[in-house]
Amino acid sequence: MYPRRGPAIFSPECAFGPGHLHVYGQGVAGYQVHTMTFPWPRRLLLVVFVVVGVVGAIQIASRDHHSETAATTPGPAHVTFTPAPDAHDVDPVAPVMVKAEVGTLAGVDMVNEAGTSVQGVMTPDNLVWKPTVPLGYGRTYTLTVTSRGTNGVAAKQVSTFTTLRPSNQTKVSFTTTAEAPLRDGGTYGVGTVIVAHFDEQIADRVAAERHLAVTTTPKVEGSWFWVDGQNAHWRPEHYYAPGTQITAEAQIYGIALGDGLFGQDDSRVSFRIGDAHVSIADDATKQISVFNNGALVRTMPTSMGMGGTEDVGGRKISLWTPPGVYTVLDKGNPVVMDSSTFGLPKNSRLGYRETINYATKISTDGIYLHELEATVWAQGHRDTSHGCLNLNADNAKWFYDFSVPGDVVEVRNSGGPPLALEQNGDWTLSWDQWREGSALKPT
Repeated sequence: MYPRRGPAIFSPECAFGPGHLHVYGQGVAGYQVHTMTFPWPRRLLLVVFVVVGVVGAIQIASRDHHSETAATTPGPAHVTFTPAPDAHDVDPVAPVMVKAEVGTLAGVDMVNEAGTSVQGVMTPDNLVWKPTVPLGYGRTYTLTVTSRGTNGVAAKQVSTFTTLRPSNQTKVSFTTTAEAPLRDGGTYGVGTVIVAHFDEQIADRVAAERHLAVTTTPKVEGSWFWVDGQNAHWRPEHYYAPGTQITAEAQIYGIALGDGLFGQDDSRVSFRIGDAHVSIADDATKQISVFNNGALVRTMPTSMGMGGTEDVGGRKISLWTPPGVYTVLDKGNPVVMDSSTFGLPKNSRLGYRETINYATKISTDGIYLHELEATVWAQGHRDTSHGCLNLNADNAKWFYDFSVPGDVVEVRNSGGPPLALEQNGDWTLSWDQWREGSALKPT
């Protein structure tokens, strides 16, 4: 039996010479190729090409017509589920969707294992349904779907899946470097450092930092710095401009953070930056110059750390006021100050325990600007303190009332080692040093 003829394809050898006509025929074993050589003129070649083109166009149009006919042919509904039925360990933030590939959705009911309904939304064309609320960890969800095919016949399908159950979870609190929660809608100083505190050790800092974000208006460049496995600090290269609006977010729910740890909840806080309060405490002059938005508003005589160290049980305790850039942490009136809190027994030669008025704290280890009338004679002339910046009563009260957390205090020309990061020295690091502390540091 002769093979059934397929389309003919002509390949010319040259403009006026012979050509090959390839005729494809379909036999039992598949397509067969028959090649014939003819000394055809150019005019006849053109006719062959036109005929072949017309035949191809007719075949394509025929296939398109067949596809359209199949799509509009009445038939049963076809529904797909994401995730697939009987899926396990599904990420609770992964997409969940019911989609009608053929026909439409008539209704979708989603419940957890306790029978609690999960809210969702249907698209206007009744083709797609999605939940509108987050799913939980370690839950079993059942989707009951009714659909209607293009033939008008209703159908019902049920799909169940289970979300993953973490071995441990962590949440984030946004605080100042004083570990005080950042207040939503609060006002802070131009040197504010944002702390993202995780209540568990983070094994995968890269994953965690990718889901931490700080947005500002106007836009400010900033970076995270991991102080340890639970605390990431964020600051810009330079102090904020007054009036800057800031939002910090941790979008960690459903995110794997290493060693079986997952984010427990998302966190968010928004606050604003107030006036630019920057104080320069210069130990060369024993004066503190206070600036408000660049204008000098007050000059205050002070007495700083007396210098040197005190040896207590083999441990040397510094009596300097470390040079560096501090920020206001908090304040109290009064505050009980006890030298034993930094290792100097109160009954030792230089020990003390006193109640102090109008105390504004600037370091985590207890350096304050505070009232001390007993050293007024030395203020502006001589350093006599254990590290604090002593002020008279009027200046101490004024500075206390003036200050908000995040205000900047720069100590210059004092002796001893510089302010350390753990003492509230975030701004003492250069910008390059700061960016090196990011888990996503630039390459």
